Amino acid sequence: MTELKHHRVATSLGEIAVAETGEGPVLVMLHGGGPGASGVANYLQNLPALARRFRVVLPDQPGFGGSYRPTDEDLAERSITAITVDALFQALDSLGIDGFHLLGNSLGGAAAIAMAQQRPERVARLVLMAPGGGWLPSGPTPTEGQKEMFRYYNGGGPSEKKMAAFIRTMVYDHQQFGADVVKARYEASLDESHIAFYHRYNAAFAKRGGMDPLWRDLHRIKAPTLLLWGRDDRTITLDGAQLMLRQIQDVQLHVFGRCGHWVQLERQAQFEELVVGHLGER
Repeated sequence: MTELKHHRVATSLGEIAVAETGEGPVLVMLHGGGPGASGVANYLQNLPALARRFRVVLPDQPGFGGSYRPTDEDLAERSITAITVDALFQALDSLGIDGFHLLGNSLGGAAAIAMAQQRPERVARLVLMAPGGGWLPSGPTPTEGQKEMFRYYNGGGPSEKKMAAFIRTMVYDHQQFGADVVKARYEASLDESHIAFYHRYNAAFAKRGGMDPLWRDLHRIKAPTLLLWGRDDRTITLDGAQLMLRQIQDVQLHVFGRCGHWVQLERQAQFEELVVGHLGER
């Protein structure tokens, strides 16, 4: 079992919970935004492989896991991505981390894009898994997965049945994930402060009309970038990747067939091999 060190890092916004493991070049991994998400919960199964090569740093983004919960006033003033980027750079500064590799999925992918745009000198290499914000779909929005995510805490609140429906939408083959996974993710979603935050976040998301339009400044990303995408992703759909391929200067794309939104789980061994290979390139 991977041994984790846990920190609570003070920032001017609030405390950020950070777990870390391994030694070597720093790899910051940002989780997605689904109910019950956190750094450790989203990437625990990948740590044995990655910690052999990297000092893996797993922050809980504002609103999630053990980190502070942004208020209505916070979310009215700035988007969740802007809040997250500010808090994470402060947390990394407090931990003495200057340069680092960066990986982000979905909501965490939006934060990763924004971090690489704002401070390109700090991000050595970048991995984006179906990231928000840099993506312009040709189909209707909100997508099926986004609707399921918004529905989870509404209409009577969370339940194991709704969590099972959420997971079915996130992945290609839900039979990979049994009742134990559903139960664990459901139980992680029940924190009252997180539920309250989610309602605030969804309201602010709707008021802003979605994610920040990070696609406008994709050319500002200087780090060599690996895009990982499930062909069958129903949350951040593959068709939206074309703009990223055209605008990011040094970019490559790997598409997984029979795979949805959770590449790190659905294609674990290939995900780990591709990430290690990309981050190890000179």
